[in-house]
Amino acid sequence: MSVMNNFDVIVIGAGPAGLLAAGRAAELGGKVLVLEKMKHEGRKLLITGKGRCNITNDAPISEFIKHVYPNGRFLRNAFSSFFSKDIIKLLEEHGVESTLERGGRYFPASNRSRDVLNALLQWVKNQNVEICCGYRVEELLVEDNTVIGVKANGKKLLCNHVIMATGGKSYPATGSNGEGYELARRVGHSVVKARPALVSLETKGDLAQKLQGLNLKNVKATVWVNGKKRADDFGEMIFTHFGLSGPIILTLSREVVRELQDKNRVEVSIDLKPALDEQKLDTRLIRDLNEHGNKKLLNIFKLWLPSSMIPVFVELLNIDTEKECNQVSSKERKQILYLMKNLVFKISNYRSFKEAIITSGGINTKEISQKTMESKIVKSLYFAGEMIDLDAETGGYNLQIAYSTGWLAGNSCMKNK
Repeated sequence: MSVMNNFDVIVIGAGPAGLLAAGRAAELGGKVLVLEKMKHEGRKLLITGKGRCNITNDAPISEFIKHVYPNGRFLRNAFSSFFSKDIIKLLEEHGVESTLERGGRYFPASNRSRDVLNALLQWVKNQNVEICCGYRVEELLVEDNTVIGVKANGKKLLCNHVIMATGGKSYPATGSNGEGYELARRVGHSVVKARPALVSLETKGDLAQKLQGLNLKNVKATVWVNGKKRADDFGEMIFTHFGLSGPIILTLSREVVRELQDKNRVEVSIDLKPALDEQKLDTRLIRDLNEHGNKKLLNIFKLWLPSSMIPVFVELLNIDTEKECNQVSSKERKQILYLMKNLVFKISNYRSFKEAIITSGGINTKEISQKTMESKIVKSLYFAGEMIDLDAETGGYNLQIAYSTGWLAGNSCMKNK
């Protein structure tokens, strides 16, 4: 087996976490090598935000960590060392202007994730980081409980520190297929079971399919597990050919996936009128029915619902909508009200890792120093990004976790040389 030159730091993975780790270590004078098994760097970064790249979020640290699971507090040191304003500044210095959009989300002004990746690559190359694509790491080399290098493509690569930033299991076509977990296991780390997160949900029956393509805003989705309320979220969602998707569904999916894997009965109810409690909604229905007393009931549904939803809604009600509004009984009005507040979908499954935006689970944070990102089990081994057991809601939070943990790992390994 051939042995290559000694490096200060070898980073495994050329995604956002790996690039931030490599760039920071090189800024501090390190000789840094990045190994990427894919043919090109940053494959997953290119598809984030539907190709636009939701760079980060402008929430303060105290608020930011509330959107991270299972333990956002683990990231306090990482966020304190490198946060949203820092990545925005770094990108601006390399020609990428950012715009702030609804929900505190930062996007590149160009709406091109490619520009974000190119800026990060330019930055690390300016620091003389060496990047080798097409190199798959097969083994971490450990002696006396200290990492001394890696074996990749049959070659022994020696170094003083290794930073693992191999990603999770979501979007495996981009290279994040969970291989990093196995490498860490072999040197003594435990891995919290990986599950798809920020993933769309499949539903029983054909109700969602009948509504396919309909996008709803300002609605509330509630997760029910064995008949008990578990979680809810307010915002935007969409119906698909297989079930439910969109921001609030993706956020709630973390809860749903775990419960489905535990064989529990899961339902999601949609409140189409969350701004009105039942009494206020009933008052509105009475008013509208009275004002349009001589019109057919079917004709005033457009006052209450999107037009494409009306036929499906009416079918569920099983009410004669040809009758005039002044003939609608109190019982029928209550049926309409109930369905507006409780449009229920039985959840049968969730989409696979191939479609999940992020991975829940990964390297147990109890085995990682939150002050440095160094392993508590193997000296000079560091972790960064999605492979750690940390995942967050949509909105730029997950990418910021990658930048911050990568930066802290790169910073720490050079300070500890």
